[in-house]
Amino acid sequence: LHAGILQPADLPGVSASGMGLRLSQKFVFLLFLSGLVTLCFGALFFLPDSVRLKRIFLSKTEIQPVTGDGGGGKRLPGGRAQEEPGLSRSKPESASERATSSDHRSDSDTFSFHRFKRCLAKAPLGRDGGKPSDPQTHERREKVKEMMKFAWDNYKHFAWGKNELRPLTRNGHIGNMFGGLRGASIIDSLDTLYIMGLMEEYNDAKEWVQTSLDLNSNGEASLFEVNIRYVGGLLSAYYLTGEELFKTKVLELGEKLLPAFNTPTGIPRGVINLGSGTSWSWGWASAGSSILAEFGTLHLEFVHLSELSNNPIYTEKVMNIRKLLNKIEKPHGLYPNFLSPVSGNWVQHHVSIGGLGDSFYEYLIKSYLMSDKTDEDAKNMYYSALEAIEANLVQKSPGGLTYMAEWRGGILDHKMGHLACFSGGMIGIGADDGAQEKRQHYLDLAAEITHTCHESYTPTKLGPEAFRFDGGAEATATRLSDRYYILRPEVIESYMYMWRLTHDPKYREWGWEAVEALEQHCRVESGFSGIRDVYTMTVSHDNMQQSFFLSETLKYLYLLFSDDDLLSLEDWVFNTEAHPLPIVRRSCMQDGATQDKTASK
Repeated sequence: LHAGILQPADLPGVSASGMGLRLSQKFVFLLFLSGLVTLCFGALFFLPDSVRLKRIFLSKTEIQPVTGDGGGGKRLPGGRAQEEPGLSRSKPESASERATSSDHRSDSDTFSFHRFKRCLAKAPLGRDGGKPSDPQTHERREKVKEMMKFAWDNYKHFAWGKNELRPLTRNGHIGNMFGGLRGASIIDSLDTLYIMGLMEEYNDAKEWVQTSLDLNSNGEASLFEVNIRYVGGLLSAYYLTGEELFKTKVLELGEKLLPAFNTPTGIPRGVINLGSGTSWSWGWASAGSSILAEFGTLHLEFVHLSELSNNPIYTEKVMNIRKLLNKIEKPHGLYPNFLSPVSGNWVQHHVSIGGLGDSFYEYLIKSYLMSDKTDEDAKNMYYSALEAIEANLVQKSPGGLTYMAEWRGGILDHKMGHLACFSGGMIGIGADDGAQEKRQHYLDLAAEITHTCHESYTPTKLGPEAFRFDGGAEATATRLSDRYYILRPEVIESYMYMWRLTHDPKYREWGWEAVEALEQHCRVESGFSGIRDVYTMTVSHDNMQQSFFLSETLKYLYLLFSDDDLLSLEDWVFNTEAHPLPIVRRSCMQDGATQDKTASK
């Protein structure tokens, strides 16, 4: 015997074929092997720490994401939480493949740009590009167009392909928000250039997307920023132009964002490596939490990703977020800003309509509007949240200014951020629905908040990052750290919406004040720059031309001085980066598909 197995030479008269084993001995041998295999696979699947073994033997599609303790997975330097590398769910068939494969859907399911345009109530650019009949308004619109061309030309000359322009030092800025993606200003500018009729500049931008936009980056990206700027920018460019290039790129990028949702609750983490798919929470976020404004600002774009790809996974991801938010208890009906993606519970009771919370509320009402007013769940969530905000946060100053305070576990902080000034426009566009008897009430509230934000724009006629209503202050930044202005659009955004809703000429006058202030204080030799102190006429510049200045600030000003049929609110909603996305009229699209089939027969 050798190692417990009979050798043929030891048994005279036994044939060497079949290793010389008798039938009974073969049976015992096979029984031993099967027991060994059973033992190994039992350990593989039932021992508690078998993840690494599973990674060796199983395909990625069979591996579920690792769920850790409340810390949200492995801790990395700097306090970032990250999933175990290589353990995210592998993606199903790629969205871009699904979008082009005839095996996956019928003709009636296929997105048709031709049918989409037929479903618009008005041409996207209006009768004459939205050109106003009033000569003064037209002159002001042309000034805004000149500002856009000036900002773009300097970006192209000094920072082409980088994310943003540094106009004082005349070079480009890459930053670390976009995970190695480049050209943020280009993507953010596509639709602005197109609606302004700057076609040479638009074509340069389109060519860069075609030849130089590399989505195979391997850096650490903000899920929120990539979604609102890159996904939103590419979607709007496609819907406005019908260029398949933009559709292909956005579906490829959208797919790279999906692993961020691989958490125990489905609430995505804030940071994702676009190459590996690993994700983690921001190091500064309390207890590895996700941020309300970040995971709550995905719905508009993800619904359109599903529309274009015919892949429901994007809509499923954002509907799962909504389902969880509906289920958990909300203090006084309010939504705190920090939520654990592991436990699904609130981490802190800090509520703000400005930073950390803002666009969550915006996307609730816009989800309802974008659904052609069929998404009743979004509508109910929005109005319930707005009632809680009115009851707990809306305040009146001694001077009669209406503002939204912040809430910290029941204690009010009488501060309002520039970011919160979008809420005038939000409340305005939501006034037509919900409780009809409150329509005028909501329009009045929207006007009061917009007025308060206008009052913060002094003495340079530009507003601070945050302003307070305590210690005798009225809409004034009482802290040096709040006095800067980084070309933000939120106040001008509310002017645009309030103009379209009321046609009160004061909103155009206020917008023109902002144009003159931008020209006087922010325009430098090679672009536009934010300023460090809005209370001094001798300005100090911050040397940054933000991409959202091109996407939002100048676009909202241009729309403010245009006729209402330029990107009509009957057909379009704007994402939080001011990228227009069309209202989804499914019945019209389906009827169009039936007509197309009939015509082809």
